[in-house]
Amino acid sequence: MEQLYVQQLDLVHFKNHLQSSWSFNPKVNIITGNNGNGKTNVLDALHFLSSTKSYLGVPDTACISHDHSMCLIKGVVQRGERVSTVDLGMKKGQKKTLRVDGADVLKRADHLGFLPVVLVTPSDRDLILDVSETRRKLADSTLSQNNRAYLDALVKYNRALTQRNTTLKYFASNRTFDAEMIAVYNDQLEEYGSTVYQGRLEFVEELTPVLQRYYQILSGGRETVGVSYKTALHHHTVPELLAKNLERDRVLQYTSSGVHRDDFVFTLGAYPIKRVGSQGQQKSFLIALKLAQFEITQRHLNRVPLLLLDDIFDKLDEHRVAHLLELVNTEKFGQIFIT
Repeated sequence: MEQLYVQQLDLVHFKNHLQSSWSFNPKVNIITGNNGNGKTNVLDALHFLSSTKSYLGVPDTACISHDHSMCLIKGVVQRGERVSTVDLGMKKGQKKTLRVDGADVLKRADHLGFLPVVLVTPSDRDLILDVSETRRKLADSTLSQNNRAYLDALVKYNRALTQRNTTLKYFASNRTFDAEMIAVYNDQLEEYGSTVYQGRLEFVEELTPVLQRYYQILSGGRETVGVSYKTALHHHTVPELLAKNLERDRVLQYTSSGVHRDDFVFTLGAYPIKRVGSQGQQKSFLIALKLAQFEITQRHLNRVPLLLLDDIFDKLDEHRVAHLLELVNTEKFGQIFIT
């Protein structure tokens, strides 16, 4: 199992860090300070080095300090016996640049998995409370980091989906229709959508027992949790769905069925945790979910991800906090960052 260790992080004009440099411990790093000092921004910078984008979902230009035109994030990373530098630069009006050991990385897909991270943050509550897209993003980001074939299928599916939607809008505005053109996109949605569907099925199957195990550790074994995959593809093929909804799609001018409409249902006992879970239960569930993501990523990449814990102790009772700290202090977890 390859160990990861970020030795140093340098930030220039990144959010409220005009210029800062950080040296880290190989195991536990605790970042303290008053609200607004930029603790979370340090974790987001590490996420940038992993995925080339902000975990918080903000656009790149919003990450550049006020009154500046560019920012730089630089990390010195030890992977096993090798030490590498990762540089990510963002400049207003230009495409961001990523370099590893001085060599340009032209495709984001080629970098995913190089420096895997799992980030636990208060905004994770959106996974329970928000729309289905938020939960799909969690599954897609985990699978894309661990499975290049899945990432390739997802990218091609989304491209075909955009093209089909654009074509539907064109047909509506010009009062025309070309069944053969739609059929081309339908074939692509079937091919790539089937791969995405199968990947998500396997993800839920692998995730559920790991999630349950971590939740029992955090809760003292008092409660049972689960996750299920909600999709129309359980009962229909992609061609059946597209044919069934074609007239509706022509009216709506977008594709109303497919894996881009999937959802994941989180449960406590037999009921959705969104409805019956207390704040403490929901937070324990989310931490267990992220720890399960950590274990699955480690298993597939044979590499220990960084674990980033942002302000996670709020709404956790002292017993759950103790269980969590005891858990992450084992050899199973590598470098940990706690704000």
